[in-house]
Amino acid sequence: MRFENPVPVTTIASMIGASIEGNTEGMATGINEIHRVEKGDLVFVDHPKYYEKCLHSAASFIIINKKTDCPEGKALLIVDDPFECYLKLVRFYRPFQPSARLVSESAQIGEGTVVMPGAFIGNHVSIGKNCVIHPNVCILDHCVLGNDVIIQAGTVIGSDAFYYNKKTSRPVHYKRMDSCGRVVIENAVEIGANCCIDRGVSSDTIIGEGTKIDNLVHIGHDTVIGKNCLFAGQVGIAGATTIEDGVILWGQVGVNKTLTIGKDAVVYAQSGVKDSIEGGKVYFGSPVEDAREKMKELIWIKRIPLLWEKINKS
Repeated sequence: MRFENPVPVTTIASMIGASIEGNTEGMATGINEIHRVEKGDLVFVDHPKYYEKCLHSAASFIIINKKTDCPEGKALLIVDDPFECYLKLVRFYRPFQPSARLVSESAQIGEGTVVMPGAFIGNHVSIGKNCVIHPNVCILDHCVLGNDVIIQAGTVIGSDAFYYNKKTSRPVHYKRMDSCGRVVIENAVEIGANCCIDRGVSSDTIIGEGTKIDNLVHIGHDTVIGKNCLFAGQVGIAGATTIEDGVILWGQVGVNKTLTIGKDAVVYAQSGVKDSIEGGKVYFGSPVEDAREKMKELIWIKRIPLLWEKINKS
């Protein structure tokens, strides 16, 4: 999430009750998760496993629950519970805004775009030119659509991430991490009926130009999808995944979180992608393998009864 204007780190520290180590003159430009941070960002860390990764990331300001050496030019904001401080900042800089009308007054809709009856367009949404938004589509706050986008009936763009912080010390075992990111849909994207595309937790979920998505597809938070991809019905993609240009996922393919599918890869129906895979190849199975090798394996599996019969006769 980008702040509307840079915020002094001293202001952030005062808001969350933090002591500061390091650069006290810095200006924070946004808040982000570790896998998407940029210079000027705030990031939080509350587990020793990720201390070093956060400290040496691109982030300029680290909300942390341990006093430690501060890298040069950065600032540590030391608090007891970084997660709660993250939530406080999100709720202040991107508060929930109830809507009382189907199309928000703050939404921007381009020339030639058609919004069908029953569609909901949230606060600060931007929609480009010559789009078609079919009935009962929900485009939630801060989402961005380019030109020539088609969204079929019943699809939800910008629902909150399925993202929870597990702390056994709290009365609530799973606590939701508030989403302050967006969904950004580039030009000439088509999205089928009853799809769900989650906003980024603190960054953006991105659908690249020319990508076409069938009905009943789910795309998780912070996923980045390249240009001219093709996803068939009931594909499910977990969060923070990168899918490069020209990838084809056929029906009911499941994709694990935080992996990469390389350019022009093809994954056959009902396959499961658990790890990153190279581009330019065809895959099948769960977990996926080279499709030709998997087909050979299936042929040999079918021959097992015949082989067993020959062994018993010999």
